[in-house]
Amino acid sequence: MSLEWRGAAVAPDDEMPSPESWEPVSVPGRPEGFAGAEAVAYETTFSDPRDESDAHTLLVLSGTYAHTRVWCNGDLLTSHDTYFEPLRVRLPESEEYRIVVECRAPADRFGGLHATDQLPPERCVPGIWWGAALETRPDPCVSELSVQPQVSEADVTDATVEVSATVLTEEPLDDRITLSLRPEGDVRGGGMMDRARVSTDEETTSVTYTIDVRDPSLWWPHDRGDQSRYVLSAKLDDDEHSVTTGLRTVSYDDGLQVNGEEVPVRGVTLLDPTAEDVERAVDANANLVRVRAQGTPPEVARACDDHGVLLWQDLPLSGPGSFDNERGTNLAARLDATYAQHPSFAAVGIHDEPVSPYADGLGSGFLDRLRFRWRAWRTGYDSTEAETVAGAVDSVPTFPVVGPPGINPDAATLYPGWRYGDTADLPWLCSQFGVGDVVAGFGAGALGTADPADTPGFDRARHDRHIDDGVAASQAYQADVVREVAEGLRQRRAPVVVLDSLRDVGDAGMGVLAADGSEKTAHDVLADSYEPTQVVLSAPSPGERDVVVLHDRPESTNLTVEWDYNGEREQAEHTVGPFARVPVDTLTLSAGDEVTLAVTDGQRAVKNEYTISQ
Repeated sequence: MSLEWRGAAVAPDDEMPSPESWEPVSVPGRPEGFAGAEAVAYETTFSDPRDESDAHTLLVLSGTYAHTRVWCNGDLLTSHDTYFEPLRVRLPESEEYRIVVECRAPADRFGGLHATDQLPPERCVPGIWWGAALETRPDPCVSELSVQPQVSEADVTDATVEVSATVLTEEPLDDRITLSLRPEGDVRGGGMMDRARVSTDEETTSVTYTIDVRDPSLWWPHDRGDQSRYVLSAKLDDDEHSVTTGLRTVSYDDGLQVNGEEVPVRGVTLLDPTAEDVERAVDANANLVRVRAQGTPPEVARACDDHGVLLWQDLPLSGPGSFDNERGTNLAARLDATYAQHPSFAAVGIHDEPVSPYADGLGSGFLDRLRFRWRAWRTGYDSTEAETVAGAVDSVPTFPVVGPPGINPDAATLYPGWRYGDTADLPWLCSQFGVGDVVAGFGAGALGTADPADTPGFDRARHDRHIDDGVAASQAYQADVVREVAEGLRQRRAPVVVLDSLRDVGDAGMGVLAADGSEKTAHDVLADSYEPTQVVLSAPSPGERDVVVLHDRPESTNLTVEWDYNGEREQAEHTVGPFARVPVDTLTLSAGDEVTLAVTDGQRAVKNEYTISQ
């Protein structure tokens, strides 16, 4: 049933909102006219939507940012404080309904990126962001259904699906729910069915059950295998409810393992995630997206499942300052439960950028490096609380602290050539501060338009330190930084490398795509740098430089490598082992030289082009 909504900015207090006037708004959505409001109320009215076969009416809201209260016909029904967790409200019987939903910006630290200046105000409007619908159901019915797949790391053929169902009933009930698990799509065989007892005198009860999976088909990232999924259905009398899930293991031990096999991660950060961004990530040869310091919309998580893209999901916690440990632990546990049904769910970050930048503007000289070390030493962060919160997540690996070198982060954000120094400082940063295994952010900013007006999260002064003027020069500089750091980290065998970021949220930013999805110069450079099998220069600068094959696949491969150096072409055959880094020749380079590298396995050819700078 389609609902018409009205909205109004309101003062946050304990009473049901009663604004002087309402204006039509789109729900789900983020009404730009309320940008900057601390609280926004939404109102809708409708008649009883049930027909003769229905007994229950449910209001289902998704993405209610951030602290939410719901009234029906003047009575407060419920409150909610976790916007990434769906809110399902059973409505009382009535011939006519007036629903009022109030959404408030969080008063605690858990607004995430939406509580910072990294996103435009119109993207942070308190509201019903992802979904709003009415459901009518018979009696009895399954009103909620969640699953958590479990696969043994010791034996991936040992798999189960843990099912949790909420049952609504108007009368005492003694019955059985039929649970079926079948491969998604037009696949014959492989299905499982079982029955679980429901016995209750209460109006609402929960049923839990574990289904054993025979001969499980596993879900893989897109560059390693198929994205097999299963549909779990729960049927109670005339009511049926279903969810889609997948089976896989994920762990971290000196690298990310999926289904017990090493998966080198080539990722991108999403600041304002959409399902289209997941497809764009695949186009850039990424196999992971990090949704930074915010909840992931359901359609984005489903897109990750569909396209075989791993999902790094952050807790909505960003920036310096203490936080409520108990609240954080509760949110982390609920985040884990919410996303556990998605086979793409692969990691959780807890505290994003917990200290202020301390090295802005420092160069690459000896004194600048001393200053960098001094400032890093003075910048402290006690990770105890973040580690405690991370302990509430038990289904995927966690990275409690995501931040700069010097604070002993679990996942480092490295910005040589942008915040400090230049790209040649990458080896020094990694060796001096013991970082580089998990890199949760690197890159540089660039203009998306000639005269940017809307630039949240973009430091124009920092940009102008590197580039004189012009969109072309700006994007060329960004492309150089992206290439050199991405290739440098891959040559260092960093098991997790994540670019900051895929797409801008304004007229300029760290994205390799503009806000409308159009490509900047760095996009194709990133796609080349992220090719699973690629050939690169050890450094695109004057001097003796190696031609290096990067091979991030689990099998040995026969490759033909070719390099064109100022018009002189050479070729060599090489057999490379699994996850190899193999130098094949050495070139003596000078400023202005043109170098084109190519590699093929006989089925796919990839190319890399360089102009050697000073």
